[in-house]
Amino acid sequence: MNTIFIVLPILTLLMFDLGLVLKPADFRLVATRPKPVLIGLFGQIILLPLVAWLIIRSPLTTNLSPLFIIGIMLVACSPGGSSSNVFSMLAKGDVALSVTLTACSSIITLFTLPLIMAWVTASVGESVAIHLPIGKLFMQNIVLMVVPIALGFVLNIYRELTAQKIHAVLKRLAMPALLLLITVFYLQHKETIIAEFTSLGLTMSVLILATTSCGALIAWLFRCSTKERRTLVIEIGMQNAAQAITIACSPLIFNSEVIAIPAIIYSLMMNIILLTYVGITKIYQ
Repeated sequence: MNTIFIVLPILTLLMFDLGLVLKPADFRLVATRPKPVLIGLFGQIILLPLVAWLIIRSPLTTNLSPLFIIGIMLVACSPGGSSSNVFSMLAKGDVALSVTLTACSSIITLFTLPLIMAWVTASVGESVAIHLPIGKLFMQNIVLMVVPIALGFVLNIYRELTAQKIHAVLKRLAMPALLLLITVFYLQHKETIIAEFTSLGLTMSVLILATTSCGALIAWLFRCSTKERRTLVIEIGMQNAAQAITIACSPLIFNSEVIAIPAIIYSLMMNIILLTYVGITKIYQ
């Protein structure tokens, strides 16, 4: 089974579901409460790729193949994951801030992701004959992300009750769908995943812990509220692994399921670490 036929509908539904909960007020949050929004976007757009690159160039990852390096950077350049909204709610965080950050990062990374990944593939991709077609990547992201978000957003404005009913169904399907994707991917690449899990699992765990810790520190330094700090930790630590997998597997872009392996392992470690974080917040509520 080609993984792209599983991840495409999953990503589209996740983006449509994000649009279903978006309201005009979520975008006004950028003007009314710019501080936490800017901190979150800094963490997602700038801090994550920078920390990922530093980790890749550290002694921790000296034996990683160029394909895995591209895959790690692809995850780091992706926007926030829509599941972060649920995690923020469970952690008693600022859900409105979470939705705003996910939507804004999904739009901003339309431009930043191709630029950063073009530089990464030029740096490490030549040895494995990997090149990035920037135009195709941009158009694919428009079709798979912007269009579904816009459709959900418009539906929520004009048919709010219908949007709420659809969202109630889709939010229950999101996690099982991602688990299905991970399971199928694991069965297809079991030997490679097992062989590389120690190094990639460690790398991804360090990436998540480093960026969430930096996000928490910045939020504390700028005196964000407790709810805002919890959301910023989650938003900076939870990237859209489905988008990274789609770009890696897409026949129009990289056409490489090996590049998607870091995103699969990231998704697993991300959920373990952030579920632990949510559990800790329950203790200190």
